[in-house]
Amino acid sequence: MKGKKKEEQLDLFQVLSALEQEHHIDQRELIDRVEQALLKAAMKAYPKAEDDDFRVEIDAAAHRFRVFMKKSVVPEANNDPYLVSYDVAKCYDPNVEMGDLIECPMDPVQFGRSIAQFVKQMIRSDLHEFSRKRITDLFKEKEKQLITVRVKQLDTGRGTVAVDYEGTELYLNKNEQIPNEILREGDLIQVLVTQIVNSEKKDKRPIVRISRSDRDIIRRLFERAVPEILDGTVTIHAVSREPGFRSKIAVSSNDPDVEAIGACIGPHGSRIDTVLQELHGEKIDIIPYSEDKTEFIIRALAPAKVTSATLGLDEHGKDMATVIVPDDQQSLAIGNRGLNAKLAAKLTDCKIDIKSESETVDREEEADFVEDMAEDTAEAAFDDAPIDFDVAEMDSTSAVE
Repeated sequence: MKGKKKEEQLDLFQVLSALEQEHHIDQRELIDRVEQALLKAAMKAYPKAEDDDFRVEIDAAAHRFRVFMKKSVVPEANNDPYLVSYDVAKCYDPNVEMGDLIECPMDPVQFGRSIAQFVKQMIRSDLHEFSRKRITDLFKEKEKQLITVRVKQLDTGRGTVAVDYEGTELYLNKNEQIPNEILREGDLIQVLVTQIVNSEKKDKRPIVRISRSDRDIIRRLFERAVPEILDGTVTIHAVSREPGFRSKIAVSSNDPDVEAIGACIGPHGSRIDTVLQELHGEKIDIIPYSEDKTEFIIRALAPAKVTSATLGLDEHGKDMATVIVPDDQQSLAIGNRGLNAKLAAKLTDCKIDIKSESETVDREEEADFVEDMAEDTAEAAFDDAPIDFDVAEMDSTSAVE
């Protein structure tokens, strides 16, 4: 019987070890669940006992567990499972008296089935809850934050990348990847936790959405690389991004002794290099922020030089700026496929219409020409107009004369 009991103990902890490894469940949670399972098994085996008559003692390090049941001390138990003979009780407690309640160790074999199988069945029925709780606890403080993950598998058909974070498998969808980025199994990459779906729904598994294309990953990378941003000395006001191509970030300093752009670049470009390496060379423009919207728009169009900018409203009542640039700066201001102008517009939250100086002059001259033509036409029309004479008035005048 002792060999059977030892075998049961070994089987139970083998099951726990397998569940811990397979489902990454915290051992303490498993131990708590085993205690509940053993108590339930004991109460099922002894239905006439009270719930508080049982106690479970588990020593995970020693791979040992024991179940105790309170029994009444009587002269002879006569095989009554709820009673214990006085002589036997004295072995557990030398000071026991007749009629006392005493905790007696139970043989798990008495439960009528394999304890390991019983516990395994109960825990497996709760694996969904274990998984839900683990994911929720692991990621609840990481939403909108960066995490480091390892690339596990590439699905070339669907374009999805499976990554691992502390034993939890996550999926980086194709539309959340940086265009043209080449990832390999085993790569360590930074991803942004953008959202945790179903975290409050107990009947559904939480879904952790991650991204490398979200613009906020730029903000978080700079926060990691630049201590002055993390401590509030430098403020990031806005970020615009075209993943894999270019980003713009607007910053300012709250300390007159700290230059915002210099802090972001770092000594010998060390800080900006850290960000660029993670983004595999995506270009980043660091823009000095201005409370003056017009000035901010001018700065946002860097590296292009701007002659002037006029702020107004479009037909929908939203901010719109007309920007004049030197002829040789127009293509730079607009950028390849309009990218520079597009990023500047997103950064400043303002529609931008870019015109060259010569284009503006031509339009002014054209407007002047049209105005002059209109005046000449009006004068010509007046000179050629017929003159009407009132015959009656003329006759009246003649008669007076």
